Amino acid sequence: MIQKSKPLFQLGRTVATHGALDALQANNQSPLEFFERHQHGDWSELCSEDRQTNEQALKDGDRIFSAYHLKDNTKVWIISEADRSATTILLPEEY
Repeated sequence: MIQKSKPLFQLGRTVATHGALDALQANNQSPLEFFERHQHGDWSELCSEDRQTNEQALKDGDRIFSAYHLKDNTKVWIISEADRSATTILLPEEY
Protein backbone atom coordinates (compact mmCIF):
# COMPACT_ATOMS: atom_id res chain seq x y z
CA MET A 1 0.00 0.00 0.00
CA ILE A 2 1.28 3.46 -0.93
CA GLN A 3 1.19 5.90 1.93
CA LYS A 4 0.66 9.60 1.21
CA SER A 5 2.49 12.25 3.15
CA LYS A 6 0.54 14.38 5.56
CA PRO A 7 -0.56 17.80 4.24
CA LEU A 8 1.80 20.52 5.41
CA PHE A 9 -0.89 23.19 5.89
CA GLN A 10 -4.59 23.89 5.45
CA LEU A 11 -5.71 25.33 2.12
CA GLY A 12 -8.70 27.21 3.47
CA ARG A 13 -11.29 28.02 0.82
CA THR A 14 -10.08 26.90 -2.62
CA VAL A 15 -10.67 29.35 -5.45
CA ALA A 16 -9.90 29.32 -9.17
CA THR A 17 -9.94 32.17 -11.65
CA HIS A 18 -11.85 31.89 -14.93
CA GLY A 19 -8.59 31.79 -16.89
CA ALA A 20 -7.17 28.98 -14.78
CA LEU A 21 -10.39 26.97 -15.02
CA ASP A 22 -10.49 27.41 -18.80
CA ALA A 23 -6.85 26.31 -19.12
CA LEU A 24 -7.36 23.30 -16.86
CA GLN A 25 -10.46 22.24 -18.78
CA ALA A 26 -8.65 22.62 -22.13
CA ASN A 27 -5.96 20.27 -20.79
CA ASN A 28 -8.43 17.86 -19.19
CA GLN A 29 -6.73 18.42 -15.83
CA SER A 30 -8.27 18.99 -12.42
CA PRO A 31 -7.32 21.82 -10.05
CA LEU A 32 -7.42 19.23 -7.25
CA GLU A 33 -4.23 17.63 -8.61
CA PHE A 34 -2.37 20.92 -8.24
CA PHE A 35 -3.94 21.92 -4.91
CA GLU A 36 -2.83 18.56 -3.49
CA ARG A 37 0.74 18.93 -4.79
CA HIS A 38 0.91 22.45 -3.36
CA GLN A 39 -0.45 21.37 0.04
CA HIS A 40 2.09 18.53 0.24
CA GLY A 41 5.11 20.74 -0.47
CA ASP A 42 5.62 20.02 -4.17
CA TRP A 43 6.39 23.62 -5.13
CA SER A 44 7.28 22.35 -8.61
CA GLU A 45 8.99 24.97 -10.74
CA LEU A 46 10.34 27.36 -8.13
CA CYS A 47 13.95 28.39 -7.75
CA SER A 48 15.78 27.34 -4.59
CA GLU A 49 15.32 30.79 -3.03
CA ASP A 50 11.53 30.66 -3.51
CA ARG A 51 11.43 27.10 -2.18
CA GLN A 52 13.31 28.27 0.90
CA THR A 53 10.84 31.16 1.29
CA ASN A 54 7.96 28.64 1.26
CA GLU A 55 9.68 26.46 3.84
CA GLN A 56 10.09 29.50 6.09
CA ALA A 57 6.46 30.51 5.43
CA LEU A 58 5.34 27.14 6.82
CA LYS A 59 7.02 28.08 10.11
CA ASP A 60 6.14 31.78 10.16
CA GLY A 61 2.63 31.65 8.71
CA ASP A 62 3.41 33.68 5.60
CA ARG A 63 2.05 33.32 2.06
CA ILE A 64 2.92 30.11 0.16
CA PHE A 65 3.42 30.12 -3.60
CA SER A 66 3.78 27.36 -6.22
CA ALA A 67 4.10 27.33 -10.01
CA TYR A 68 3.17 24.49 -12.36
CA HIS A 69 2.86 23.83 -16.07
CA LEU A 70 -0.20 22.16 -17.54
CA LYS A 71 0.04 19.52 -20.29
CA ASP A 72 0.07 22.21 -23.01
CA ASN A 73 2.78 24.16 -21.12
CA THR A 74 0.38 26.81 -19.79
CA LYS A 75 1.74 28.09 -16.50
CA VAL A 76 -0.51 28.26 -13.43
CA TRP A 77 0.26 29.69 -10.02
CA ILE A 78 -1.17 28.66 -6.67
CA ILE A 79 -1.11 31.09 -3.77
CA SER A 80 -2.14 30.30 -0.20
CA GLU A 81 -2.87 33.37 1.89
CA ALA A 82 -0.77 33.94 4.98
CA ASP A 83 -3.75 33.36 7.27
CA ARG A 84 -4.59 30.15 5.31
CA SER A 85 -8.14 31.42 4.74
CA ALA A 86 -7.94 30.78 1.00
CA THR A 87 -5.81 29.20 -1.72
CA THR A 88 -6.17 30.40 -5.31
CA ILE A 89 -5.12 28.84 -8.61
CA LEU A 90 -4.65 31.42 -11.35
CA LEU A 91 -2.75 32.27 -14.50
CA PRO A 92 0.27 34.58 -13.94
CA GLU A 93 -1.34 37.31 -16.06
CA GLU A 94 -4.36 37.29 -13.73
CA TYR A 95 -2.27 38.25 -10.69
